[in-house]
Amino acid sequence: MKRISILLFLSVFGSAAAMQAQAPKPDPELEKLSVFLGHWTYEGESKPGPWGPGGKLTGERNARWILKGFFVEFCTREKGPTGESQSIEIDGYDPANKTATWTVYFDDGETPSGVSAFTSGTTETWSGKFVFGGKQYLIRGTDVVAPDLQSFTEKSEFSSDGKTWMPDWEFKATKVPPAAKK
Repeated sequence: MKRISILLFLSVFGSAAAMQAQAPKPDPELEKLSVFLGHWTYEGESKPGPWGPGGKLTGERNARWILKGFFVEFCTREKGPTGESQSIEIDGYDPANKTATWTVYFDDGETPSGVSAFTSGTTETWSGKFVFGGKQYLIRGTDVVAPDLQSFTEKSEFSSDGKTWMPDWEFKATKVPPAAKK
């Protein structure tokens, strides 16, 4: 009887160890997103468009790894010409298509999504789609991270037809220590 118990224990323990050894790991391509981790503040300008007037933008963004490192979560609070807004962005990697993916969830129900790629070192280009007022728009942009990894600039533009592109927003973000918890 002892012998059966020992064999059963070894079988269960061995299976658990084998399963751990075969556990999926995040794609190494995701590591490129680590340049955006941390707490950031930003200032910039939005341009007039279908969603409102242009004007000054200010905000803060926190980014961290989630779900065992398979995704990065960006939590953003922003003040702009149309008031205050919040969003959560989830970035991941699709190994089948070899593309980084992103989806943003805004507090007004808007959910743009798309793909991105690091085109050289710390320059990321991205593109996607979103619906506003019942009409679909295309969006694209570039994030350029400074060599010291302590700031980045972001510029974006939008199109309703994929041919004519209009400026949407641009800002400069600076990495800062996290805000004190209240």
